Amino acid sequence: MNLVWQRFTLSYLPLKQYLTTSYLHRFLVGLLSSWRQGSILMQWGDTIAAALLSLVYGLAPFVSTTLIGLLLTGCVGFWLLLTLSDEAAPGNLASVTPIHLLVLLYWAVAATATALSPVKKAAINDLATLTLYLLLFVLCARVLRSPRIRSWMIVLYLHVSLIVSIYGMRQWFFGAPPLATWVDQESSFAKTTRVYSYLGNPNLLAGYLLPAVVFSLVAVFVWQGWIKKALALTMFVVNTACLILTFSRGGWIGLVVALLIVMGLLVYWWSIEMPPFWRTWSLPIILGGLIGVLLLAVIFVEPVRLRVVSIFADRKDSSNNFRRNVWDAVFEMIRDRPIIGIGPGHGSFNKIYPLYQHPRYTALSAYSILLEVTVETGFIGLAAFLWLLIVTFNTAFLQMQRLRKLRRNDGFWLIGAIATMAGMLAHGTVDTVFYRPEVNSVWWLVVGLIASYYTYTPQDQSQEGNSHLAPAP
Repeated sequence: MNLVWQRFTLSYLPLKQYLTTSYLHRFLVGLLSSWRQGSILMQWGDTIAAALLSLVYGLAPFVSTTLIGLLLTGCVGFWLLLTLSDEAAPGNLASVTPIHLLVLLYWAVAATATALSPVKKAAINDLATLTLYLLLFVLCARVLRSPRIRSWMIVLYLHVSLIVSIYGMRQWFFGAPPLATWVDQESSFAKTTRVYSYLGNPNLLAGYLLPAVVFSLVAVFVWQGWIKKALALTMFVVNTACLILTFSRGGWIGLVVALLIVMGLLVYWWSIEMPPFWRTWSLPIILGGLIGVLLLAVIFVEPVRLRVVSIFADRKDSSNNFRRNVWDAVFEMIRDRPIIGIGPGHGSFNKIYPLYQHPRYTALSAYSILLEVTVETGFIGLAAFLWLLIVTFNTAFLQMQRLRKLRRNDGFWLIGAIATMAGMLAHGTVDTVFYRPEVNSVWWLVVGLIASYYTYTPQDQSQEGNSHLAPAP
């Protein structure tokens, strides 16, 4: 059973040998290597790539999606230049991981769905957008292999998110006019301020801040010195408070899931040093304390109680009723094109959804990651996406175990990455913000962070030595 799991998760796939013998890899990588050797600017290739990524993540909450798209295009163009001018050296082969293969598979399924889409023009445009995000992941996975750049990107995102959170807290204290009908105006919750900061949408703000909450928490254990730890703790408190004050139910669900997982993994990390009593009871005590705090908040804080109760109100809550009607239409769309879907992206969705929508329930997406993937790329795409998630989580856990044995503190970033992905998925299961640039770019940064830790294991090397593969195409 263990061998089946290892093969399913591509844990010991001999990628290095395949790439060494691949004609395609040898032809493309290093095509411009002689030019790069004579270029002074390209000697700083990874640093320039990190600067481009810094523009994306430093400006994302404050600028238009059009500018974000232009920055992503610049990142992808520079990645292509880096790849073509790379040296085809064995050290560069480690930058390709099992996660890359599953990302490529998912893109291939999306490209097939585009070719078979009933609205090809819209699907082609959205496939181009999807390609930008997937190649953003590839660039992140490459440059984040440098511990210095990895640390810089995390610090940058946390400081930007702190600015966003501080402005959100200001809205809470001084008031902020709603930019849309976020809540049912007939409910007792209607007069409660929902902060949205620079992002213009409380649900989107919650999705953007969720990774910041988790990474600022684990930064308390990674950053050295009391001043840095105090800064990380301040970030955690402010980000958490701002996320809570969005009153985004999906954001709250994601926050609870992420905190439960990060606490469980922290206990696992320290369990080898714990006395027997704490090794057994620390996790139940922590979980019980967290559940107790949540119950107290529900009992004594009226806005929290109203939002939590509304989760279980089914169609009596206007937001729930809206999602249920959208999901009913989406199920019909999936029923009509279950294998390969309608094509990727909101453009394809907006062309097809009006044919199925219930009156007065317009929507830009399926309000659920899994439903969105299924309606866009069918059950084949859903299978590829779930496989990608499983391989990514498995890779993160294996690398976390490796760093745990070495007692390296940067393994906490992997704990944060695992918890962040789980929380974002939980939030995205009931909301539509996952595909917005501010959130989707952070998602692929986290996936790239996990891929950047990937290393070939002794099992890989032994398999490479025992395999006799023909030259790959």
